[in-house]
This record gives sequence, structure tokens and C-alpha cells, in this order.
Amino acid sequence: MKWIEKEINISDVEQLLKDGHEVEVDSPDGYVPVTAFVDKGIYEEYLLKMEDGTLIRSNENHLYETPAGWEYAKDLVNKQSIFLTRNGHQFGHVTKTDNKIPIVDITVNHPNHRYYTESVSSHNTGVGKSLFMCHMAASCLTENRNVLYITLEMAEERIAERIDANLMNVPLDSLKNMPKTTYTKKMRKLQDKIKGKLIIKEYPTATASTNNFRALINELKIKKGFVPDILFMDYLNLCTSTRYKNNISAGSYFVVKAIAEELRGLAVECNIPIVSATQLNRTGFMSSDVGLEDTSESFGLPATADFMFALISTEELEEHNQIKVKQLKNRYNDPVKNRNFVIGIDRAKMRLYDVEEEAQAELITEPKEKGIRTKSTMSWDKFKEEKKKVGLGKIVV
Repeated sequence: MKWIEKEINISDVEQLLKDGHEVEVDSPDGYVPVTAFVDKGIYEEYLLKMEDGTLIRSNENHLYETPAGWEYAKDLVNKQSIFLTRNGHQFGHVTKTDNKIPIVDITVNHPNHRYYTESVSSHNTGVGKSLFMCHMAASCLTENRNVLYITLEMAEERIAERIDANLMNVPLDSLKNMPKTTYTKKMRKLQDKIKGKLIIKEYPTATASTNNFRALINELKIKKGFVPDILFMDYLNLCTSTRYKNNISAGSYFVVKAIAEELRGLAVECNIPIVSATQLNRTGFMSSDVGLEDTSESFGLPATADFMFALISTEELEEHNQIKVKQLKNRYNDPVKNRNFVIGIDRAKMRLYDVEEEAQAELITEPKEKGIRTKSTMSWDKFKEEKKKVGLGKIVV
């Protein structure tokens, strides 16, 4: 195999992967393979200017590596920060501009999930909160439910592509190059089986509140006869609050808590479940066993939510194309029951699937008489150490 080393734009990676080339990118861990290209849509611009003049344009959720760990671009605004670069540590400054730009990302196959963006160490695309919601939206459609999907992060075309890939059971990349006749044939088959309707609505980041969503639901009912059975919100922290919209002095705790309360009120008013997502703080991002306290920006969010769970990815799970789900809060049932379980994840087709029962054996945390009870706060590595101490092939608790 002949390797060519050259500088290219990150947007060129998509075509190289489609053409069957193997692509590697430079990182603090050496050259690491690129496994996926992700077109994330249009975002507000956050500009990082390094002391050597290097400029990096990203969105608010871009992760940079600092001596204190991984930091979101939005948390570094107007601060003089230190960044890990190809030439060691260097000072840089992040500002939020008034521009909106297209954002793309890549996924790399390495336990540290990092690569150099213009010589600055960055983290690859996230665990998959949008993938999870797109899969759930597709599942609701197959059960003939009406689905309303509101996006404040990713372009509505990107959301539609992900749901199409899921329903058609085809890789996302091949969907774009699918012949029109093939696409039409697959779509007609879906229309014959699925009676539910899907409407996707995009709002600019940090511009829409429950007033906008309420007006949208009423308008769809009057003009299209569409009444949603479930609402997916991607994602909560990017909404605005009707109470704090013009109060710039309010802290993130009060604003995010108010957004959560207003969305819950909308759910009760419309008698529909609302599913949304949030992010972890720095501590939770670097942890393999998170809790409610690891919620970013506001603990008022988990205090308001009726049901809350975390999606956790580790090196070991990624090797098996799995993701761990941990219940954090459950007002409908005992949260200790099935607290932890794993599911399969197919990122190419934007799908989740059940795994064999053996994959769950090491994650069960319910108490059992004459058994061993593990603590819910025990980390994955700690759990494996405890297994070795008792000398059992399996721990059933």
C-alpha cells in the first residue's frame, strides 16, 4: 500500500472515504485512522486565535485540550487559555463572532479520540446524543406515531438524512449517492408500512423558546391536521427562556432550569412526552461512570426532568460497537432496576440495536440474595478489579 502525506481541508476527508481511501490524521498519539466524516450543519462561529496567529473556526461545542482537561469553546470565550498544540503548549483566545458557518467533524479510531486541528489538539465527534434521538424518532415512526423533531443545533436536512438512513437501513454516506430510482423504491416501501408522519423544524441557535414551539404545534394542527404524539428537542440548552430572555445577568443555573421547567409545562399542556438532551461538564466528560452531578451548566435540569439517563462510551465498549446506558433518575419506576445496560450502535446507519444477553451480565447492579451487590458509583475499571478479587468468572447480583 502506498501512503501519501499531504495537508488537506477536513472537508476533503468525506470524498476520500467515499472513494475507498484509508485516511489517517496527525494527533498527539501519532497518526490515527479516520473512521467517519460528519456534516453537522450551520452553527454560530467561535473563533480561536493562537499567539502564533493560527485561526480555528468552530461551534460552541468544539472540544479543545488544555492542561485542565477538555474544554468546550463556549466555556473559553474571552479568557486567556493554554492549549495543547503540535509544538507544545501555547496561549490562545476564543471569541464568539456574529457569523454562522458550516461545521464538519471526523471520528478517529483511537482510545483518546483526539486529532490536530490546525496544530491544536481537538476531540472528535461526540458520543451520539443526536444519533440516539434520530433512532428513537425513526422507531416512533415505525410504530405509526406522529413525530415532531425540533433542531436548534444541526440543520434539518442533516436530521432528515439520518432518519432516512435509519429507516432504510443503509449507511449515511451511501444515501447521498443512491440512485433516484432506488431511493424512490425504498421510500415507497416505507410509506406503505409507516402511517406515522414526521415533521422536522429548525430554529437558529438560542433564538426559540416554548412560545415558538407552542405556536408551531398549534399552526401544524390548524394548517396540516398534524398532532404530534412525541416531540424531540435537539437540544434543551440551546433554547431560550421566556422568563430570562432579556435578563443577561441571570446565571446559567437559573436560565437552564427555567427552560427545563417551561418545556415540562409544554409537555403537560400538550399531553405529549418531550425528549431532549444535554451535555456533561468537564468532570463527567472524562468519567466512565457519570451521575446527576455531572450535568453541565445547571443542576436545576435534572431536578426538573422526570426521566434521565446517560450515554457512556469507553474504549472497551467501542471495540464491540456498543454504548452503555445508565439510569440517573426515574419518576416512573425504580431507578435501581436495570440501572446499567449496553446496546449496540451502528454509527454508519444511525441505528441502535439489542445485543446478546451475555453482554449485560457484567453491568447488572440489582441486589440478589446471597450474592454480591456492587455500588452504582463503581467505575468500570473498579468493577473489573472487584471481579478478580472474588475469583468468579461472572458476578450476578
